[in-house]
Amino acid sequence: MSTYEGLPHTTTKSFTLSQKAGDWYISFSYEIESEITEKQHDYVGVDLGIKTLATLSTGVVFVNPKALKQAQSKLNRLQRQLQHKVKGSNRRNRQKLRIAKAHRRVTNIRLDATHKATSFICKNHAVVAIEDFNSSGMMHNHKLAAAVGDANFYEFSRQIEYKATRYGSKVVLVDRWYPSTQLCSNCGFKQPMKLSDRVYSCQECGYTTDRDLNAARNLRKYARMASPCLDVEG
Repeated sequence: MSTYEGLPHTTTKSFTLSQKAGDWYISFSYEIESEITEKQHDYVGVDLGIKTLATLSTGVVFVNPKALKQAQSKLNRLQRQLQHKVKGSNRRNRQKLRIAKAHRRVTNIRLDATHKATSFICKNHAVVAIEDFNSSGMMHNHKLAAAVGDANFYEFSRQIEYKATRYGSKVVLVDRWYPSTQLCSNCGFKQPMKLSDRVYSCQECGYTTDRDLNAARNLRKYARMASPCLDVEG
């Protein structure tokens, strides 16, 4: 048996063969040693969003590729073509395979962006603060479901947790009810914010900044209070 990529020189007791969109995959698990990396920052707040994949309190922004939204017109066209194929025919089976490959491409684009972002975060930050999202609850909201799924909230958080262990970081899960969006990261004043408001303008001190950046800085403050013994920054 040959594989597209070389397999690691390790011992595993079992592996699974699976087929997705006409291609075969091997999956197995094995232990790896931690890769403790030198951290550029002690604390970072990570604000997940729909317009942007993630905004860090340091000002770094990861773009959301919005893979499903970009591919939606093609997927709709492929689905319409499927309706005109005779059930049980080879043409219908080939059309189903085209649809499966289009969906797999969406998944791969989404995962690639998520992996790059989470690896950067965990490799370069000692303490990572991220909100404990109720992703399943958001998916029940028909107005948000598609956008939340495209933003990959659940997978982003999952990767942060296991990569933090791998690269020697610590994760602080911020309570989902913490008003990171409503608090002024400069003075702490709390004010209501609509979903359409993209700029935070504090009514108390006049501080103005990007909505997501403001939220990320509040998450960073939360982490510093939760783990003060790790704080060596000024």
